[in-house]
Amino acid sequence: MNSSKWYIPLILGIIFILVGIWVFFTPVASFVALSILFAFTFLLTGILEIIYAYSNQNVLEHWGWSLAAGIIELLIGILLLAKPEVTIVVLPLFVGFAILFRSGAAIGWSIVMKRHDTPDWGGLMILGILGLILALIMLWNPIFAGLTIVFYTAFAFIAIGVFQVYRGLRLK
Repeated sequence: MNSSKWYIPLILGIIFILVGIWVFFTPVASFVALSILFAFTFLLTGILEIIYAYSNQNVLEHWGWSLAAGIIELLIGILLLAKPEVTIVVLPLFVGFAILFRSGAAIGWSIVMKRHDTPDWGGLMILGILGLILALIMLWNPIFAGLTIVFYTAFAFIAIGVFQVYRGLRLK
């Protein structure tokens, strides 16, 4: 399975992994700083995902999933930047839904990779399911999620990042 702009999922993955590591190792950082970081992360990854989907619409099956993920992440990023005072209150829900959608997309891409006989698609499916579980925990109890968002978000971003890096390398 070849794709032009294969490096965009790779870049997305590296961004997710770096953000996940930073979030994990800075639990004392202010929640406001995290919300600004998340806003810019969603904004940047949304733009890159839209570019990737648009440039591969004639090459990839199911490119619409990438486009939908990019649009949702871009809108979340804009909303988070526009209303920082609201962001602090609802950040666990924004992050939970974004990770839920991204994890669902990872599961869908794993299925597509299986259809193309990509080795190790099962490991990618496990990462998508792990992200899905973390997202559901965040959405199930937002108050608890607000207290533990640093760690859940770090693990979810790293899992999604690993998936995106692997996907980019496979598309090459």
